[in-house]
Parts: sequence; C-alpha cells; structure tokens
Amino acid sequence: MTENVENLLLEHLKRFQTTLERVERKLDDLTIRVSNLEGSLAAVMQHLGHLAAADAAQQLAIDNVSLRLDRIERRLELSH
Repeated sequence: MTENVENLLLEHLKRFQTTLERVERKLDDLTIRVSNLEGSLAAVMQHLGHLAAADAAQQLAIDNVSLRLDRIERRLELSH
C-alpha cells in the first residue's frame, strides 16, 4: 500500500514537473516577445521624435517666409 502511494506521488510530481517546465518555456518565450515589443516601441517613439523635430523645422521655415512676405508687402505698400 505504501509503495502504491509513493508511486502515485511520484507520478503526480512528474506531471507537475512536466507542466512546470512547459510553463517556464512559455514564460521564456513571452519574455523574449515582450523585450522585442519594447524595442519596437522605443524605435517608434524615436521615429515620432524625429518627425516632431522635422515638423518644428518646417514650421520655423514657414514662419520665416511669412515674416519676409510681410516685410515685402509693407515695402511695396501692399498691406490692407
């Protein structure tokens, strides 16, 4: 009887160990995937930062053109 109980316990422990190993593999895979997502997100954020900088540069250029146009209109007395 004791031997049967021991065998039954060993069977359960083996199943638990197998399940735990499977869960650990999945956790490792998920950890890698999350790391990849974090890297991708960082790249997207960096790209957005570059786009914002380019937008700011374009707005500055437009503002400069607008100032120059205002001066030209005043010199030529074209303002309303």
